[in-house]
Amino acid sequence: MKRLIHASIALCIACAANTPALAENMTDVGTPRKETLVVDILTGRVGNPKRMNPYLEGNSLVQGLHQLGYSNLWEIDTVKGVQYPALAATMPEAIDGKNTRWRFKVRKGLAWSDGVPFSAADVAYTAQMIIGNPKLPYNRFLEKNIKSIQAIDAETVELETLSAMPKIAYMFGSVIFGNGFRVLPKHVWEKVDPATFANFPPVTIGPYKLKEVDDNGFWFLWEKRADWQKTDAGQIVGEPKPKYVLFRSYGTEEKRIMAMARNDIDVLTDITPEGLDILRQRNAKVKSWYDAFPWAALDDPCERGISFNTSSAPYDQWQVRWALALATRIDNVSIATFSGMMRASPLHAPPISILMKTYHEPMLPWLKGFALPDGYKPFDSEFAIRMGKRLAAEKIPGLPTGDAELRKLFGVGWWKFDPAKAAALLQSVGFRKADAGWLLPDGKPWKMTINAPADFEIQSQRLAFAVANEWKKFGIDVNVQQQQGGVFTTEYASGNFQAGAYWNQTCAIGPDLWVRLEWWHEKYVSPNGQPAAFNRERYTNPSLSHTIDQMAILQPTDPKNVELGTALLKELVAGMPVIPMFGTSKFVPVNTTYWSNFPSASNYYEGPWWWWSNFKYIVARLRPAP
Repeated sequence: MKRLIHASIALCIACAANTPALAENMTDVGTPRKETLVVDILTGRVGNPKRMNPYLEGNSLVQGLHQLGYSNLWEIDTVKGVQYPALAATMPEAIDGKNTRWRFKVRKGLAWSDGVPFSAADVAYTAQMIIGNPKLPYNRFLEKNIKSIQAIDAETVELETLSAMPKIAYMFGSVIFGNGFRVLPKHVWEKVDPATFANFPPVTIGPYKLKEVDDNGFWFLWEKRADWQKTDAGQIVGEPKPKYVLFRSYGTEEKRIMAMARNDIDVLTDITPEGLDILRQRNAKVKSWYDAFPWAALDDPCERGISFNTSSAPYDQWQVRWALALATRIDNVSIATFSGMMRASPLHAPPISILMKTYHEPMLPWLKGFALPDGYKPFDSEFAIRMGKRLAAEKIPGLPTGDAELRKLFGVGWWKFDPAKAAALLQSVGFRKADAGWLLPDGKPWKMTINAPADFEIQSQRLAFAVANEWKKFGIDVNVQQQQGGVFTTEYASGNFQAGAYWNQTCAIGPDLWVRLEWWHEKYVSPNGQPAAFNRERYTNPSLSHTIDQMAILQPTDPKNVELGTALLKELVAGMPVIPMFGTSKFVPVNTTYWSNFPSASNYYEGPWWWWSNFKYIVARLRPAP
């Protein structure tokens, strides 16, 4: 299979060599190439290019709106793991001694892209708008946490929370991808219905403004604002050097690789390891995160696996979810997904370096001793050793040889492949095995659909097919349904799915797991059919929610966060609402023909997260290639 993929991509690139080149030094949208940073759109072509309301499901944001158009109150330095003020000028200050009343200042001298000054009134209005509109998915989050919010003057915001929230900067600022709370211009949105407003063209706050859009959704051109000094990125980092940023979808992986091979694109958001191998051979200016195996950045803070709608039968039973885990030969899934270049995770937190040291490695004795209610111990600590031997047999260069180093690279272990135990778990809740496959407790054939991304988030896309293949061997009629970005996320939010290769609920970036695993709280559960901002698996676990409540009242630096985080992970393992499988391996190459100073393992001022809100700060650090 690997050779066929190599041959297919190589043939496409060879064909591209005979394709007429664009006019010299110009992009295909008519901008000077040396003044334009060209970025791959993470989710591919946008089906509704003129719908840019950031508070409605189904609207794409990663065509530059999220990365360049909007900013957060507080951004995060992912290298240091520390938040800093962005639209805000200060970190939030508790003013009542109880961590329920807060005050912060907004940054002076900022302006919206239409020239209207930015103020505290915009922040207060946005929150009030969301709280007053139950049709907006983000409504449940604010309504459950915020009692009141107001602008005291042009620079000062005060708010009161329903309970003590010492981690309020996490709630309203970026910690990973960004934050769902995006401040909007009051002078625009107070005149429209936020539940139907298209928001096109958008009035934004970032250093670039939207200049032109392809009606078919293949590209979005952003132009540097003449008043870039009136933006948070401009004030914090300085003037961005690219005059234009072109977010461009070239389609399939083969076409995207061809575009970078001929220098038409500078940043790819996601490709396969096979694609990277071919691309590096074709263009010496292409760089990956590492210069050798495993090539990819392994510290992306969201891990990959299979999520379930736990409010829908039969996935509402832990026995079913655990049976599916034990029916999975994880070695085969790793090879089929990314040729084994992934780190396994048995926990519902990503196996990034800091969390490996904080949770995965310290919890290894617990994992080995963990038992299901009948005493069965499902943990397998030998995955990394087997993977090392398997890849060594393929003559992969650069592999570590010692067991400790192999576990550092490939993870502490995963769950056993035990079809007999999986069958016993299913039979204990009424399933029956027939010649044609498994039957549900009501006697009907078990048919499962796994939602998967279509031509974006390649690891999750491939993972869905690899897992489906394992479960088919086990006797389940499994279908993988590939979906474009808007449909994929909308069905997840609305509960219109059985299983899916999603990743939102298993993200973390530091020892305080409350930052994103707080989303598992049962207060965020919405009925199927209603959009949910958080807990889209609709998982109800009172003990888990209690642990989250205990974490919520701790200061971010309190060491008890790790103690409670460990308890939280134990609860998730027992319930298995998501089957966590691997950390995310990001093969996100850059082309240094036109632009330099991209972050890398050897130039680690930021991670290679081109689709995050902090991308605008990376753009501001890029320089023309020498």
